This record gives sequence, structure tokens and C-alpha cells, in this order.
Amino acid sequence: MRLKVGVIGAGNVGGTCAQRILERDLADVALVDVADGLAAGKALDLAEAAPVEGHDRQIAGSTAYDILKGAQAVVITAGLARKPGMSRSDLLEANAKIIGSVVPQVLANAPGAILVTVTNPLDIMTYLTWKLSGFPSERVVGMAGVLDAARFRYFISQRLKVSVKEVSAIVLGGHGDSMVPLTRYSAVAGIPVPDLVKMGWTTQARVDEIVRRTANGGAEIVNLLKTGSAFYAPAASAVSMAESYLLDKKRVLPCAAWLNGEYGIKDLYVGVPVVIGANGVEKIVEIQLNADEKKAFDTSVAAVTKLIDES
Repeated sequence: MRLKVGVIGAGNVGGTCAQRILERDLADVALVDVADGLAAGKALDLAEAAPVEGHDRQIAGSTAYDILKGAQAVVITAGLARKPGMSRSDLLEANAKIIGSVVPQVLANAPGAILVTVTNPLDIMTYLTWKLSGFPSERVVGMAGVLDAARFRYFISQRLKVSVKEVSAIVLGGHGDSMVPLTRYSAVAGIPVPDLVKMGWTTQARVDEIVRRTANGGAEIVNLLKTGSAFYAPAASAVSMAESYLLDKKRVLPCAAWLNGEYGIKDLYVGVPVVIGANGVEKIVEIQLNADEKKAFDTSVAAVTKLIDES
């Protein structure tokens, strides 16, 4: 059986998702966008790159959702992008309407798929996707912590002048300014960041600076681009989640997942480490938090809850 991934939204994030899926030789792609010709044009362009890239994956683009039939995973990127000065909460009303129109179409054409939500504000859009789909919570997951942890890992690697491959990191909480990068659970070659501070590799002040930069990583790119938001790293993050599901890799990834008592939280999508395999979110990894970490996590959770109450 050929693997197939649906991608909703053929903008920068969606188009890059499609490109990464094809060039990894991971799956065929069905690209959908409401703008006439956009998905079809990008699909043809990507298809014509196949001989150069050396893969035989197929891609189709359309305004019609029926091309999603047979997809095992659907990545939802449709929505407005952030602009300078715009918070994720500013996107709430507009993107909630878009998700409200997308999910029924996905449900009708790919009822067996796992859904990976990328649309911002991420935690709330993932919650809304789950409510509208009626899917089991393990089959609806949000791309948040993978991206946030990637930024955290990159900043650590640059500060310490080590390969990003040697850096591991965990970021908890909502995908926004209140996220919680956990330095105690982040490491270089297994050596926790606090120990590296003690060893003189860096200072606590510089670690705190990295934490702040991670929390504001999306806004930093928005301010630089001026006319859009990040898309290369978000696309890579979403595809890594879909890949873990499609290939049953059972990777431990920080994602926006449904909590039902874990971390003392019930009935909420928020970023925590999870195991993603053939059954979707197969396990919530509940790590122990100290008092300061728990306080920061609870603050982030409260911010997510407030947005949901406003939606």
C-alpha cells in the first residue's frame, strides 16, 4: 500500500510540507487550497522536480477535497499568517472560521487519518480540530513543541558551538510567549544544561537569554520578514510528526496533545512530550517538574485556557 499525506493549505508552510514529504520519499501528497490554481500549480512544479530529486512519489493539487481519499495523515496548515505586531490570539477568530470549514471536508474524505494541526493559535486550533472531527484524541495532535524545541536546540548549539545533533531539548506549555523551555531537561551529549553552566561552558544569564529568545522565536522571524511568518522550520516539524506516525517510529516528540489528568490538567490540548507511532499519540510522557517549572507551566496552561474560553 502506498502511503499518502494530505496537506491543507498550499501557502508557504503547506507548500514546504509537500516538498519535504516528497523529497524524503516518505509518501504521495494531496495538496488542497481554496485559491484557484494555487495547489495545482505548486503540485505540478513539485512533480516536475521529481526527476532531479530522484523520487517517484506522486503529488496532486486541487481546490477539491476528494483528492484526500486514502490519506493516512492530514497536515492542516490553512489559515492566516501572523504579521508584525500581531499576537497568536489576534488570529483566533479568523482562523477558527477556516478550521471550521476545513475539518468537515477532511472528515468526509479521510476519516481514518491522523490529523496534525499547524494553524495558529496552535493549541486552540488543535482543540477545535479535535472537537469538530469527533476523532479519538490520540488521532489529533498539534505541531508546537517540535518547532519550539528545535529553536531551543539551535540557539543552544550556536551559543555552545556544538553540533545541533548533540543537543536535546524539551519545551512544555502553549505555543506562544508563555511556553516553558526546560533547561533542566535539555542537554548536550546527555550533559544537562545546568551542569554545563557549572562546568563554565556558558553562564546562567546567557541560558536565560536563550530561553527568552526561544519563547519569542516566532515573533522574531515575523518582525524580520515583515510580510509573513516562519515556514521552513514549522514544515519540517510537522513532517517529522507525520513521519513518526506513518513509519511507526515511536519517537518522543513535544507536541500539543490532549491531557486527561496528566500533569494535573484535564480536558485540554497543551504541549507535552508524547510518543507518536502507528496509533497516533500512543503515550503521554509525564516528567517531574520542580516548583518553578510547575508554576511556569501552570501560567502557560492558563493562557491557553483563556484563549479557548474566548473562542
